Amino acid sequence: MGVLEGPLARFAEVLHHRLLWLLVAVYALAGIAPAAGLWLRSADLHTVELLGSPVTASLPSILLSVLLFNAGLGVEPGRLRDLLGKSGLLLAALVANVALPLTFILAVSASLTLWHNPTEVQYILVGLALIASMPVAGSSTAWSQNANGDLALSLGLVVGSTVLSPLTTPAVLHAVGWAASGPFADTLHHLAASGTSSFLAAFVMAPSLAGILTRCLLGGGPVARAKSGLKVVNSVTLLVLCYANAAVALPKTFADPDWDFLTVMLMIVFGMCALGFVAGAGLSRVFGADPGRRASLMFGLGMTNNGTGLVLATTALAHVPEVMLPVIFYNLVQHVVAGFADSLNRPTDLAVAPGYAASEEGR
Repeated sequence: MGVLEGPLARFAEVLHHRLLWLLVAVYALAGIAPAAGLWLRSADLHTVELLGSPVTASLPSILLSVLLFNAGLGVEPGRLRDLLGKSGLLLAALVANVALPLTFILAVSASLTLWHNPTEVQYILVGLALIASMPVAGSSTAWSQNANGDLALSLGLVVGSTVLSPLTTPAVLHAVGWAASGPFADTLHHLAASGTSSFLAAFVMAPSLAGILTRCLLGGGPVARAKSGLKVVNSVTLLVLCYANAAVALPKTFADPDWDFLTVMLMIVFGMCALGFVAGAGLSRVFGADPGRRASLMFGLGMTNNGTGLVLATTALAHVPEVMLPVIFYNLVQHVVAGFADSLNRPTDLAVAPGYAASEEGR
């Protein structure tokens, strides 16, 4: 029986091609019936000391680790070795992945000084800081692969940004903290200094590297045979994780929507996402990259690991649920923009359905 045959494989494909809409449904459920999600989020399993800071293993953080471990299983060591000839381009892309969102956030901070509600501006800034500080989304590799992109470069962006995240995430949070004001600035500085690196090391970097090591030890055969099962686990885990995290922020929004705030936030989130894709195309032009590398750069710089951002937000910022709204919006917007970019770059029947790529989110 082939890898893509059988009921499990068919179910996995149905989940993949419907997952974007399932995410929308899960967010709606979180806004209407959040009780189960709040329980999942509040269930702390164990607390340990790591890098001098206490790290609590909650159910959302465990679910996140499962996604990232499975992402590591999908990394082919041979692909990473191919990066040796692209180290300059990879380094430039990793720098751009941090510098460009920061520049955008500073511009937003300056342009919203006249907004009628200064508190809403701070909500947006903190939310954008969470997005900008996260590693590249594992889903970018799925989009890149289906757009005939350079998979080695795409994997390098995911792995490189993940390994660097214990350093880059606090740095970005501190930087935006200097642009924020009042208690929101204090919140960002506190988040950057109070165990964020330990959290990322424990639940982002470690499971990703463990998955890569497991792939090296087992080889590609067992992973290929388990592919359908892993896809189902990833899809279900992602949906549960999104529901648990969104249950903190969305009920209040559903009960009393602030339409001007939601509209301007959506416009800003869309602009930040589009900037990443445009920057990827621009960087490819500077380096004279071929279309395959251009696709990988666009998806890599435009898509962030919002599963990690939401877990971090609900762990440390549950008292300010509004800051999670930009992350939730970005989680959906980035796949819509990716689908549009894919259709422009490769307008053929090979374009991947948005739901398929969305199934890799959080990885």
